[in-house]
Amino acid sequence: MRALTAVLAATGIAMSGMAHADKISDTITKAIEDGTIKLSFRYRYEFVEEDLFTEDAHASTLKSRLSFAPRIGDDWSFLVEFDDVRHVGNDTFNDTRNGKSERPLVADPEGSDLNQALIRYSGFENTDIILGRQRINRFNQRYIGGVGWRQNEQTYDSIAVSFGAEGPFKAFYSYVFNVNRIFGPERGSPARELDSNSHLIDAKYSFNKALNLGGYLYFIDLDDAASFSNRTFGIRLDGAAPLSQDFKVNYVAEYAYQEDHGSNKSKYDADYYFIKGGLDWQQFSFYMGFEVLGGGDEVGAGFRTPLATLHKFQGWADRFIGRSNTGTNEGIEDLYVGLSAKLIGGKFQLIYHDYNEENGSGNLGKEWNASANWSFAKHYGVLIKFASYDADEFSEDITKFWIQLTAAF
Repeated sequence: MRALTAVLAATGIAMSGMAHADKISDTITKAIEDGTIKLSFRYRYEFVEEDLFTEDAHASTLKSRLSFAPRIGDDWSFLVEFDDVRHVGNDTFNDTRNGKSERPLVADPEGSDLNQALIRYSGFENTDIILGRQRINRFNQRYIGGVGWRQNEQTYDSIAVSFGAEGPFKAFYSYVFNVNRIFGPERGSPARELDSNSHLIDAKYSFNKALNLGGYLYFIDLDDAASFSNRTFGIRLDGAAPLSQDFKVNYVAEYAYQEDHGSNKSKYDADYYFIKGGLDWQQFSFYMGFEVLGGGDEVGAGFRTPLATLHKFQGWADRFIGRSNTGTNEGIEDLYVGLSAKLIGGKFQLIYHDYNEENGSGNLGKEWNASANWSFAKHYGVLIKFASYDADEFSEDITKFWIQLTAAF
């Protein structure tokens, strides 16, 4: 009798286990069926002529991206995203890994990597919690961004909490324990990743469309790049308001204070100022901006933004990326004017920059930027882009030209 009881108990346990396994299998199947799959391609030809080199750079690259987002219920979701970057044809450029240092830099090395892998919980009211490798873009990406212009995106291994998906108040916190940079996936110099002990905090309140007030505290500590480490405290105002049926004005005003932090052995403090105003009229927009990254008393003591999407700032020729990473005692001022227009189904831009030292009287050159961008048939895009930097007496002239084709499904 005892043997029979044991057999029945074991059978019950086995059947219960099978039922539980079937339930898990059904849950996984449903998560896959309810999930989304996205596939995209981005081909780009980039030409660089720089006076420092006798040879030009010709970079023909293709990025392929596959994203899969299964979903379990209303509160849990997942994302897995793979990127692959290939050189199409001869790689006659310095991609930071191929050893072709006799040619100008185009930081698009070959390789496949896990771009994002995260789990999201949204069960708390008006709050998202994300754990894993993720894309983080804060405000206008001047401090924290994904460097989406490069073929290998910058992502962050972190936990992030976002509050305020609905309503006028929004707040964000993230602890970042690793930065996956644009120079991967292969090891080399510059480093493909940076070990991090960084805290990112910001908030924003929208009073109305004409007045948004934001503030941020970014404590960046990077053991592998001590000179990048800093803590920054800032405040930002922006908004837009109609003047009439045809005219609308917009503005941004921002100030930040920065000093050394964490593993940075240098002692410094510096200021950041930014003001921008724009006028929209029908399909045309005119704007003017003035951005200042302050200098300091010591060499390398200036304001720095090493985790920013730097291509968005100080011109598309990327002449001042080194200064933005580690700061300089001279600092930099960027006075620029721009015009954009929506015509013949596309968007056109023309921008002029005038660069000068902030802590000194030196002129750092001038730059013209121009672009034309079209989207069509919901899935496809074409971009033509140009940058011409005239160094004057500061350094070397640079000319860049891009043709980019995109497809997303």
